[in-house]
Amino acid sequence: MDSGYTEHSHRHISIVSKRAGDILQELGYPERTIELAKIAGYLHDIGNCVNRTDHAHSGAIMAYSILKDMGMDVKERTEIMMAIGNHDEQTGTAVSDISAALILADKSDVHRDRVTNTNLSTFDIHDRVNYAVTNAELKIDSKERKAILNLTIDTKLCPVLDYFEIFMDRTMMSKYAAKYLKIWFELVINGTKLL
Repeated sequence: MDSGYTEHSHRHISIVSKRAGDILQELGYPERTIELAKIAGYLHDIGNCVNRTDHAHSGAIMAYSILKDMGMDVKERTEIMMAIGNHDEQTGTAVSDISAALILADKSDVHRDRVTNTNLSTFDIHDRVNYAVTNAELKIDSKERKAILNLTIDTKLCPVLDYFEIFMDRTMMSKYAAKYLKIWFELVINGTKLL
C-alpha cells in the first residue's frame, strides 16, 4: 500500500477474519456460520484493489463471483456478499448476523500497525489517531451479552477527543451491529468506559 493510506493488507484481513469468527463462536453460533463470517472477514476489503471509494460494493460483487467460481452454495455466497457490501460506515449497516460480526471485527482494528506513513511530521488526523492506539482488544462477554472494545491511546500523540472526531460513525455502526446480535457495545479508552 502507498504511504499515507491505512493498511488493508494481510495483517488487517487476518485480524478481522479471526475476530468475526470469534464473535459468533463466543455467542454460540453454528460452526458453518462462524466459517462464513471468517471468509467474509478475509475478503471484506478486496474492493480496495478497484478503488477505496465504494470498495464495499465492488468488493461484494468480486467476492460473490470468486466464491461462485469456487463452487460455493448460492445462499452462502449471497450471505458473504451481503456482509461485505454492508461493512462500510458510509453506506452500510448490519443486515445479518454475519454482517454484524464483520462490522464489529473490522471497526475494532484501530492500531498504530495500520499506519503506513512513516513520517510523523506529515501525519493527518487519521494517521495520528491510529498511531496513538497502542493496544486494541475486542472482548465478547457472552454471559453479560456485551462486546467490549478496549483501547489504549497514547494521549501525548493524540487526545481522546480526536478519536471521536474521526471514528464516531464507526463507533455508532459498531453499537448498532452489536444490537443486531442482541448484545451491548461498550467502548473503553485508557480504562474509562465512554459508551
